[in-house]
Amino acid sequence: MSKGKGKGGKNRRRGKGDRDGKRELVFKEDLQEYAQVTKMLGNARVEAFCFDGVTRLCQIRGQMRKRVWINMGDIVLVSLREFQDSKADIIWKYTPDEARSLKAYGELPASVRPNETEGFGGDESESDGIEFADFDDEDDIPPPRAKSSSAAPAPAAAPKVPMTATGEIDLDAI
Repeated sequence: MSKGKGKGGKNRRRGKGDRDGKRELVFKEDLQEYAQVTKMLGNARVEAFCFDGVTRLCQIRGQMRKRVWINMGDIVLVSLREFQDSKADIIWKYTPDEARSLKAYGELPASVRPNETEGFGGDESESDGIEFADFDDEDDIPPPRAKSSSAAPAPAAAPKVPMTATGEIDLDAI
């Protein structure tokens, strides 16, 4: 059997499908809520702040995995679970333009900044516990610290072995 000599795999042949750039704006329905992604957890899970005031653990829908990339700060539509209020499923990701349109329609709170991570750990003014010393002169630089004693202990000195004048071990002296 001969194999096709084209470039790329299955996903390349399938194409993106959404190249025209304009798609219809999707509004929330019953048991759905708008949210902003606050933390990426891995394994297709994210932590998102829903605009009803609850932070939920959200699962990225299987159809969206590896096709729609979700980042921190993105505005998404989540489907709430009737039986678990602390968990939800991400069913739609809004582009920055769509998020601005939702904000203009009054669907999102006015305080929301679409697709920005400020307030979610992206602010550089926050202290992360690392402090750097400022040295203006080379004279102010402290000398390097000696190695601490908690490092691997030095090997014990080998016991003295009596030797003869010819360089052989003196067994009588042992």
